[in-house]
Amino acid sequence: MPFSVTDIIALLVFFLSWSGYTWFARRKAKTTNCIARCLHQHRIHWMYETITREVRVGEAALLSNLERNIAFFASSTLLILAGLLTLFAKIETLESVISSLPFADYSNHLAIQLKLSLLAFIFVLSFFQFTWSMRQYGFVNVMVGAAPIDTSGLNENLKAYALQIAIVQDQAAHSYNYGLRSYYFALAAMCWFIHPFLFMLMSLWVVYTLYMREFNSKAVKAITAGKYYLQQERDKKNTAND
Repeated sequence: MPFSVTDIIALLVFFLSWSGYTWFARRKAKTTNCIARCLHQHRIHWMYETITREVRVGEAALLSNLERNIAFFASSTLLILAGLLTLFAKIETLESVISSLPFADYSNHLAIQLKLSLLAFIFVLSFFQFTWSMRQYGFVNVMVGAAPIDTSGLNENLKAYALQIAIVQDQAAHSYNYGLRSYYFALAAMCWFIHPFLFMLMSLWVVYTLYMREFNSKAVKAITAGKYYLQQERDKKNTAND
């Protein structure tokens, strides 16, 4: 057997942490203010404002900047995958490096190959998420370009259209977030080369870090407060138009 019982338990903890947090974050975001929920409201406000502007150069620049960030991670992921595939030809060297580390657990050739395969699998998943996010931002560009101008800001059909643009953009952001989340858990998976207990500890630490940043950070509080201020201004504007 390439793995001990501790290794198998650590691997189960890793997958349960990843899938469990994804399920938890998706459910909790429906009822609790978090980065994903609040930014979705900001995107709706953004698209409502976009359809009222004749010149949309600013929107094009902002969307291009978002795509550029995702393209950076997509290209970086390919470089990481190339490095991982190269390591498959250097298993003996990698084994000697790992064995020289203090407190490192013994790993045979097959175990190291399987651990590298796990890392490669994670980065393949992240590459798919990043490229899908880029495509969806491309869809947003098309929809923004096709949006007519609503000078009054009262056209319900155009408001519904703006809402659909925000939904597509929200899905693109979710794909980007899933890709970044893969990077976080890949860092935890790297600890498996040293010791399975460290692997389990880092998996749980990643879950804690993600939760604090997405649900309980200063950024979340600021974004939430900004959402309410925007809503109040929109209510005043709608009241004035009525």
